[in-house]
Amino acid sequence: MESYERTLCRLAIGDEAYADSVLACDAANRAESGLDLKTHAFVRLAGLIASDAAAPSYLGAIESARAGGASDEEIVGCLVAVMPALGAARVVSAAPKLGIALGYDVTAALEEAGVPPPA
Repeated sequence: MESYERTLCRLAIGDEAYADSVLACDAANRAESGLDLKTHAFVRLAGLIASDAAAPSYLGAIESARAGGASDEEIVGCLVAVMPALGAARVVSAAPKLGIALGYDVTAALEEAGVPPPA
């Protein structure tokens, strides 16, 4: 059985010991995923966008993405990349939250420009 097949089986049966081991810490999770730091952070960011996470939840993924060499443009590019899968409404909801986590207040910028803030 290949490694990816074993992983799929462990996940499919809800192997608690396996889940605990990959949830124990970020380093263990990243190592088990086989992804590089930047890709791992982008996948997590996509998950946060999909789950409509609160702004503070984005901080760790952004920190990891930057540590992996990602630019803020690439981080924001994640919003564009997930739009076909998640829809515009989810991305519109996530944009100000991601902005805050990046240190940019989208709502304030829109108000300064005379554009009504998102509802």
